[in-house]
Amino acid sequence: MMEWIYFFDLCGTAVFALSGALAAGRHRMDPFGVIVLASVTAVGGGSIRDALLGTTPVFWIRDPNYIIVILITVLLTLILVRRPKKVPQHTLPIADALGLALFTVIGAEKALNLELGGMIAVVMGLITGVGGGIIRDLLCRQVPMILRTEIYAIASILGGICYSVSLYLGADNMHAMLVSMTVALCIRLAAIKWHLSLPAFDLKKNLKN
Repeated sequence: MMEWIYFFDLCGTAVFALSGALAAGRHRMDPFGVIVLASVTAVGGGSIRDALLGTTPVFWIRDPNYIIVILITVLLTLILVRRPKKVPQHTLPIADALGLALFTVIGAEKALNLELGGMIAVVMGLITGVGGGIIRDLLCRQVPMILRTEIYAIASILGGICYSVSLYLGADNMHAMLVSMTVALCIRLAAIKWHLSLPAFDLKKNLKN
């Protein structure tokens, strides 16, 4: 079981590193900028989670394989994606959605392993899933996706709740992880496809009324 969780964690790292590398390509960064953006996207959320949980040194310092995965992902991206402008429009959001689903469950699983309860597990899953993306967007001088009206954080929260509830109802860990990742991924992909969003809080409009 631990081998599968570790495998999912490395897959999530690669997917989020790809997301960061593609974002760097769209902003025409140099190779060092690509590495930096891919790295903070891939390990930023998990680093914040580990710092809050007190499990230090953080995971990528204890296990350099995460850095190796990031560097390999960046290298393959630089070699295979020679023209960032030609990358399909939805490639970055889809990669980000995959990383969100994977990291949400990994973060929730680590919190539950520390016996911190379902609510904290959902919060840690959210932080793990969105933390790296927030740093990526800020470095790209964009409003973080979690703060826009798009359904993003909700997908992570529902995925974390699904994971915690599944375990509470007696599901084994692997099935709970797979179901929860599927829920978070499907919600996020549906939001991308059909442009689903939450209502915006428009203070100026309210004041005019």
